[in-house]
Amino acid sequence: MDTKPRPIARITGYLRDNGVHILVEALVNFILPFAIYNYAEAPLGQVRALLASSAPPIAWSLVEFARHRRLDALSLLVLCGIALSLLAMIGGGGVQFLQLREKLVTGVIGLAFVGSALIGKPLIYELALATKGRKSAGEAEEFQALQAYAGFRRSMMVMTWVWGLGLLADVAISVVLVFALTIREYLIVNPIVGYGTMGALSLWSFLYVQRAKRGGEARRAAAAAQLAESAASGSVG
Repeated sequence: MDTKPRPIARITGYLRDNGVHILVEALVNFILPFAIYNYAEAPLGQVRALLASSAPPIAWSLVEFARHRRLDALSLLVLCGIALSLLAMIGGGGVQFLQLREKLVTGVIGLAFVGSALIGKPLIYELALATKGRKSAGEAEEFQALQAYAGFRRSMMVMTWVWGLGLLADVAISVVLVFALTIREYLIVNPIVGYGTMGALSLWSFLYVQRAKRGGEARRAAAAAQLAESAASGSVG
């Protein structure tokens, strides 16, 4: 009997385990910025209200990094995002630039994914290895051992390309939206687009990894069967 959890069960389990975290993310990255802008626009003006609305996401990024600080690829990306957000906040700029300030981070990360794929060092692998390392050294070693398989290396490359191009597409959509919508409309629509992009990429990654695992298991089983058949033929001969 197959005892492996079904995809729906895994997704339900993830939501159950991370539901509170997801709600906090929505609060600090969506609800609070919109509420702060609405309250601050009249007394402070558009630019200062946008600056004020960026405080909760930046503060949350700092808290998250302080909780999970480690010097690895994932931490460096987080630090890069915090630094770019702070520079954009301090530097000021026009309304459209301030609306797109968080997309600076998304764009840099998207370019990092694409660049790593171009040089044959897929960033998805480094991030996954960092995540495994957070759990246990044994898991990290097992994950590193998979580099010996061409199918695994190809999967890491495909995922890196998809994430890089997906993040850059998210930035391009936001650039269009910032000139097509009012500030209030943008503050509502942009987080939906951003979270929708991340959700779609995460769901695709989950399904792609499951399919890749099944393909790898099938190939290994076929190779084992062929080896056994060759051994049997040799013994008979």
